[in-house]
Amino acid sequence: MRIYEGSPRQDFEEVFRSMGAFIDQHGMKDVLLVEAPDGFIVQGLVVSGASGGTWSEALGSVTKETLTFLDDDIARFMEEAAARRGRVPPPPPHVAGQYETAFRVIGRYLDEQKPRDVFFFEQEGAFVVRVLMGGQAGSHHELIEFTREDVSALVAQGPSLRHVETKTEA
Repeated sequence: MRIYEGSPRQDFEEVFRSMGAFIDQHGMKDVLLVEAPDGFIVQGLVVSGASGGTWSEALGSVTKETLTFLDDDIARFMEEAAARRGRVPPPPPHVAGQYETAFRVIGRYLDEQKPRDVFFFEQEGAFVVRVLMGGQAGSHHELIEFTREDVSALVAQGPSLRHVETKTEA
């Protein structure tokens, strides 16, 4: 990610967490995420026009929506999230949605891998991630799959990882 180059870590965790929260708020499903030179492109299905009328009206229509998150947009999302978490008095507890949670743990995993480029899509609640990795032998793509169970296991590890980080930082 261009805006994070040169920093100690790329921070996919916070970037993806912020985009996941946005996706949750906008009701997107079956998402696709592509890293671009100046940000990210996100595509997903959105239900619009749902109502409490007849059965066919209640379902609404499903449309594919494509959004571009530029580096400045992502930085603003991250600043807003940090401000919410640090506000005094604190806001009511935030309950992370499905995408915010999944994207955060996938982002943390990617931070540990240090890829140069990321592309991923959702398939029936699982995520397939293609990363561009660099090494002494040159660059190459790798595929990583995160099943629902993998995401749940990574989420469950979160509290113990935060505990380790706090000890290490002290």
